[in-house]
Amino acid sequence: MDPRQQELAARIAGRRGAVRGPFRVWLHSPEMCERAESLGAFARFDCSLPKHLRELTLLMAARNWDAQYSWNAHVHQAIEAGIPEAAVKAIAEKREAVFGNEADQAFYQFCREVLEEHFVTDETFARAHEHFGSRGLVDTIGALGNFTMLGMCLNTFQVDLQAGKEPPFPDVSGYGRVVADGDGQRP
Repeated sequence: MDPRQQELAARIAGRRGAVRGPFRVWLHSPEMCERAESLGAFARFDCSLPKHLRELTLLMAARNWDAQYSWNAHVHQAIEAGIPEAAVKAIAEKREAVFGNEADQAFYQFCREVLEEHFVTDETFARAHEHFGSRGLVDTIGALGNFTMLGMCLNTFQVDLQAGKEPPFPDVSGYGRVVADGDGQRP
């Protein structure tokens, strides 16, 4: 690494404990790495959303992009922060997740529509805005965008799954989709 890359690696390791996952890729472009790390730190640690919803945005974007490394790195943190295990399992299996709290359900629906439909209905927007306001929804879009970029990086550069971790998604193997044969079974 050149001096600039070494400086960034030391800063990342100081904040995050080590240079892992996408940062090993992003360090090839120090300017990109610095900006991605700054946005990622804001989305994960400093935005207006409560921790459990920051973790939920990460899981939802990871599943949307089939980013197994990102999912495995955060699934337990999301549960510890208060995301129900049943909701986590539903997201992993691409089923509708149910939350016992109206604000969390509104947040989930908002994120789901953004990721899957690329648009948000007026009703969903109003419902989420009632709970989180303009700042919260702007921070949500920033977090989803950051975690989307993260998933794209991890998959494109085939960042290995963490040692000893099981692949989390039933329809993904390695860096591709599992294709069912004619009778609906996996090959």
